[in-house]
Amino acid sequence: MQSRLQSSRYRPLHGLASAALLTLLLCASSSLAQQPAGDEGGQQAFNNSCRTCHSAKEGDNRLGPNLNKIVGRKAGSLPDYNYSSSMKEAGFVWDQDKLTRFMVKPDEVVSGNKMQPYGGISAEEAAKVVAYLQSTGGR
Repeated sequence: MQSRLQSSRYRPLHGLASAALLTLLLCASSSLAQQPAGDEGGQQAFNNSCRTCHSAKEGDNRLGPNLNKIVGRKAGSLPDYNYSSSMKEAGFVWDQDKLTRFMVKPDEVVSGNKMQPYGGISAEEAAKVVAYLQSTGGR
């Protein structure tokens, strides 16, 4: 009899807890639905590692060139940005792999670039940034 009384005492709490959990899950899924596809922390990674010098907005060159539509663009080719001679002469088109490797170790991809004192980020963070750039119009 004792256990029957105890269990009936907790039923209202159980119902309330279930409702609270359901509300929490609905809020979380709503928040995830608002996140751009492919972002998965990419905007945060971009903000943490790139935004000081770069923008993802077309025409918004800062200390570094804007990264809008960077994938598929010839390195050093934006007309309104003063690239290093080594970047202008790099002779390649940015793809996901090249961009990721550049963010990890810029000097190994283009020696003499202007990205000093930037030392690179992890490959995981770089992949997030590339996904973010592509989701914002970077092809």
